[in-house]
Amino acid sequence: MRGSKLLAALILIASALPSCRAQVMTPMELPDPKTQRLQQQHLQALIAIGQEIESHKFPYPFYFTRVIDVDRDKMQVADQRSIRFDIYKNQTVLEITGSYYASYAADRMDSAARVKETFEQVIVPMLQAEAPHFPDDSEFAAFAIEVSHHVRQKVMGVTAEAPENVTAIFPVPAAQRFVDAKNDDQRQAAVMDAQFYLNGQPYSLWLKEGTPAEDWEQRTASRLQTVSATTTAPSVAPAPTASVSANLLKAAPIRMITPELLTGLQRQNQDAIDQMVKALGPEAHFVDYAPPTFVGFRQGAYLQLSFRTALDSAAANSRYKLAALAFDDHVSHLIRPLLNQFPPDVEFDGVDFSTTIHTSDDAKSEAVEFFLPYRTMRCFASYDCTGQQLLDSGTVVINGERATLDLQVAEGKN
Repeated sequence: MRGSKLLAALILIASALPSCRAQVMTPMELPDPKTQRLQQQHLQALIAIGQEIESHKFPYPFYFTRVIDVDRDKMQVADQRSIRFDIYKNQTVLEITGSYYASYAADRMDSAARVKETFEQVIVPMLQAEAPHFPDDSEFAAFAIEVSHHVRQKVMGVTAEAPENVTAIFPVPAAQRFVDAKNDDQRQAAVMDAQFYLNGQPYSLWLKEGTPAEDWEQRTASRLQTVSATTTAPSVAPAPTASVSANLLKAAPIRMITPELLTGLQRQNQDAIDQMVKALGPEAHFVDYAPPTFVGFRQGAYLQLSFRTALDSAAANSRYKLAALAFDDHVSHLIRPLLNQFPPDVEFDGVDFSTTIHTSDDAKSEAVEFFLPYRTMRCFASYDCTGQQLLDSGTVVINGERATLDLQVAEGKN
């Protein structure tokens, strides 16, 4: 009895929070223990996502709702808490459902155009709100977004309007690549790793303009049949009239990091770099012999910053502990002021914090590089990601060898 009263009180308190009530389901309402834990663990991030989406200016009215296809005049009394973790095909997903009150004329927009329009106007802003809060896919597999819009068409000479449901399921890495994409080819490649459904039937999405290669339609039809065989959909949706070019089906395009690209980034960002060096110099301890420069690393372009980190000799019992302390006591404090020197939509992929660690008795020194993605640096700077999540999203190199760095374990060693 006491437990049930406590549960009821918690539900009442959670439902009394306007931001939570309007967008995010409470953990106690979810049936699965794992989704309950994730909902509780990330509740503040989910509320922030909901508020960001709600503040977005959609071309037409959008409402969160657990039950889509709700008449607009009934939305005021409908349950609008739709952001929640759920289980889809034995995978954990972060799901958002909602109703978008756009009404498309079927005689002017075919299904491909309608899906693309709702994707660009509604689903893309949602992905942009979600992805920065979750730098890796260690806790759940995908973002699932289901949105209904309306279609007007004539039936026996009479114009009728009916709902149409668009579902997008983006694996977390694909969503991150889509949000970080620098061009249409990269966006389309990320879309190829997602699944789309129109009214429950597998669908494909082509974002670019132009006519695809002829062999793409056969490949797309085969792919849709494969997806359909694993779903409960009654049939396979026809491929959109505009589709993905064949070369995108083979592999995601790799960004070529050429000397010309790095030189262009250096020239483009030199003023900001000079300002950053001046602003951070006293705290960062940059070395004079290696000015900031762009380097290529794992198909990415990184701004390499070379500096020194001084630590107490008592910390010198482990290279991993030294690296962890260098991050916590030095590197992490440089991230927010560094980001203030650059615009949010930079053309490079991240920053290589390259430090030489020295102890106070000079008994030991270590060379450590922290290759950190710009996107997750921003997530860390806004307090939506932890330092561990930031490290896990990047690459740590100690004395020339890649290393896995667990901050709590490393700093706990004696």
